[in-house]
Amino acid sequence: MAEIKFEKAMDRLEKIVEELEKGELDIDKSLEIFEEGIKMSRVCSKKLNEAEQKIEKLTRDKKGDLVTDLFPTGAKDAE
Repeated sequence: MAEIKFEKAMDRLEKIVEELEKGELDIDKSLEIFEEGIKMSRVCSKKLNEAEQKIEKLTRDKKGDLVTDLFPTGAKDAE
């Protein structure tokens, strides 16, 4: 199965929320799309975490010059 893109997962999550807020679905369908919403939420969270690890932050060195540092990516950076 192909990996879903952030934008598509977020769009689907928004539609699921709209459907659930209407309150017109029976309990089984509500539970089914709620579970799908949880999956979409996890996809979005994972994608945001991956993006955060790639973003560079601007910092100033001892001289006051701007330099770039990568955000820590986990245990490897803690060593």
